[in-house]
Amino acid sequence: MAGQYFGTDGIRGRANKFPMTAEVAMRVGMAAGLSFQRGNHRHRVVLGKDTRLSGYMIENAMVAGLCAAGMDVFLLGPIPTPAVAMLVRSLRADIGVMISASHNPYYDNGIKLFGPDGYKLSDEIEQRIEGMLDKDIELALADSDGLGRAKRVDGVHDRYIEFAKRTLPRSMSLSGLRIVVDCANGASYKVAPEALWELGAEVVAINVEPNGFNINKECGSTHPAGLQKKVHEVRADIGIALDGDADRVVIVDENGDIVDGDQIMALIAESWHQSGRLAGGGVVSTVMSNLGLERFLGDMKLHLHRTKVGDRYVVEHMRAHGLNVGGEQSGHIVLSDFSTTGDGLVSALQVLACIKRQNRPVSELSKKFEPVPQLLKNVRISGGKPLEEAPVKAAIEEGRNRLGKAGRLVIRPSGTEPLIRVMAEGDDPQLVEAVVNDIVGIISETRSAA
Repeated sequence: MAGQYFGTDGIRGRANKFPMTAEVAMRVGMAAGLSFQRGNHRHRVVLGKDTRLSGYMIENAMVAGLCAAGMDVFLLGPIPTPAVAMLVRSLRADIGVMISASHNPYYDNGIKLFGPDGYKLSDEIEQRIEGMLDKDIELALADSDGLGRAKRVDGVHDRYIEFAKRTLPRSMSLSGLRIVVDCANGASYKVAPEALWELGAEVVAINVEPNGFNINKECGSTHPAGLQKKVHEVRADIGIALDGDADRVVIVDENGDIVDGDQIMALIAESWHQSGRLAGGGVVSTVMSNLGLERFLGDMKLHLHRTKVGDRYVVEHMRAHGLNVGGEQSGHIVLSDFSTTGDGLVSALQVLACIKRQNRPVSELSKKFEPVPQLLKNVRISGGKPLEEAPVKAAIEEGRNRLGKAGRLVIRPSGTEPLIRVMAEGDDPQLVEAVVNDIVGIISETRSAA
């Protein structure tokens, strides 16, 4: 059944509970392996993971399924998601697999799949794989003499570090910058500090001691308070917060103030536009990006293209329309000149390049626009479809009418958690708050709300 396994970013859930069980992971390995066999060569898969305890279980189950399908598996160990996407192409693999639940707590896990071109799979391919999971897939598996092999691959961290460094001009050095980098006790705990140090920066690395349980725990891009404190403490020029699999980034300026993904996109887009590098006459983001970003780009005669939530949809739109800067407010920044997916480290390096070129502090460079008042609230649900209830539909329609053309309203179910997300923005903060609270109240009153 379509949608039973795959969400907005692969398969995700509580580890050792459906669908994130060893059995499902093995069958995903079988189905993905069979789906990407092409030609007569030895088929290969690159498989990375973050630092969650459950990564061991899911990794071994995936290896079993992939080998059963006749795929050779290159085990990368803990490594960022964008490194997996890069290594799919670099090692001429047929599939890339990343075992991670991104910014979620340790007790969740997920499976992200990449095609041989390094891009996340389309909805159609995911549906095809999903359609195989509940069938007698064993009938199509490899014969005994065609089983795959698995081996650990050395040097992959060095490959990714060199790749990231090459996104900056050869002559550019980060010497003179004191940088605090928060690796969220996740997949970047080795590569991010090393790359920044090799580029000449003075590096203070925090949350680089993963133990299987502390990934994203009160740290990283979703919990930047510790980074803000450390930036003040060591008088750093900038703080960089990555999430558990390092595909998103949040910046902290020298004053300890947070710079979100919208401001990062604005900074990079302006810089690239001025240098003639920006392609497609605009930027791609999601419905969640602030109206202030849209207005800022409009002042430069640039267009903000909006997609539904999920960096995969941002990338698909970028590819279809020839744009090379996109991302999400949460810090997924996609720079397609370099990467096929969000890359927190590479995005941070582009911010650092702006600092070095202009020789100005982050606080001056990163405040590109005044955000329009925006409020997001989540309503946890226990089942059902509250957005299809008549009272909820009426409240949403009334909220849109109240905001009018001076604001926006976005209501959507989360693709990774049992939540309804209610977001409104507009020039009148009191109106925005009233609209959100009214809709949240109506959703909470439905029988499906917790």
